[in-house]
Amino acid sequence: MTILIGYRGTNVGQDLLTLAEAHANAFKYDVLVVTSMQGGGENDKDRINAAESNLEKVQAFFADKGIDCRIHLLIRGMEPWEDLVAFARKNKVKEIIIGVKSRSKVGKMLFGSTAQSVILNAPCPVVTLR
Repeated sequence: MTILIGYRGTNVGQDLLTLAEAHANAFKYDVLVVTSMQGGGENDKDRINAAESNLEKVQAFFADKGIDCRIHLLIRGMEPWEDLVAFARKNKVKEIIIGVKSRSKVGKMLFGSTAQSVILNAPCPVVTLR
């Protein structure tokens, strides 16, 4: 059984890790930590290096807890929600944990909501943290 964490390395990130640790221990889940990025060209090297560094820190966090964790940086030209949902389907994930940003209604209307799209399209339950 596997749990997927959609991870961006932001402030809510530590709360995601703590919740995932609790779920992994309670339900004997393995953990997949995924960062989805658009781009990937020469100009994005700094962003890619930062994302890889964040993922390596997460992997060390779970290793210290004795939890099997695999990390993935996805740069496939998809919207982040599409990437997470496709990855969850492919890997037969049993639960997704993602963070949500507080946005105004107008902001959500103009820019959409990654979390909302994941919730509506995921093949499994989605837990959100704010």
